Amino acid sequence: MTKHKLKILITRPEKAGRDLQGCLQQQGYQSYCQPCFDYQDGASLEQLRALQRQLTRPLVIFISVAAVEFANKLMPISLWSTKEVIAVGAATEQALKTLGINALVPTKHDSEGLLALQPLQNVQTKDVLIVRGDGGRELIAEDLRRRGASVHYLESYQRVWRNCSPKVIKTWHQQQINCILITSNALLEFIVSLIDNSDNYWQEQCLWIVASNRIALKAEEMGINRVINAHGANTTAIINALAYGQELSHSK
Repeated sequence: MTKHKLKILITRPEKAGRDLQGCLQQQGYQSYCQPCFDYQDGASLEQLRALQRQLTRPLVIFISVAAVEFANKLMPISLWSTKEVIAVGAATEQALKTLGINALVPTKHDSEGLLALQPLQNVQTKDVLIVRGDGGRELIAEDLRRRGASVHYLESYQRVWRNCSPKVIKTWHQQQINCILITSNALLEFIVSLIDNSDNYWQEQCLWIVASNRIALKAEEMGINRVINAHGANTTAIINALAYGQELSHSK
């Protein structure tokens, strides 16, 4: 049963979007799925094996659930030689736990929170392997290199952006969308490029819920007025941010 004013646009890939939609429906939220990209394999087993030969028990940082899932397809992560496994957030930690791997996770689920973790403070001459998609999270690598670490990437998956026409904006209006969920800067830029030549409703009146302070700052730079930082991309963080957004809507 619908009990909230917010009508939410979910921009995640198909399966993750449908899973989130089901959770939101249980909380009484209406939503509309508009996948903006899909995932495909990004690295080969040969690349992973070459890194394992090169690196001696590295600190391994997983940036997302997709990074975990695609890396595990190459070779079970439980077989990797690691000094410590770190997850950027709660959803990524849970994905690793499902595979039997205990990961360290920051209380603040973003790049800054991750960089504050104790094992990443004294990393001079140590190997760090960041498992991610194609691009993103450069702040982590840059900061760790400044601390003296030898940083390497495994891009275990790639985003394949869908050919979304600006005509989808009409559909969003028909669906009475008044809240958009954003989990990365790349996704933010993609959505803004779609609405750029549209009316100013999306920048001025629509509520945008984003996964980190980094994305919130970028959204504000791009002229978006109503931004809430969920401090994470997991379902609990999103639902808490939606509840806060709902309160703001009622107070108007």
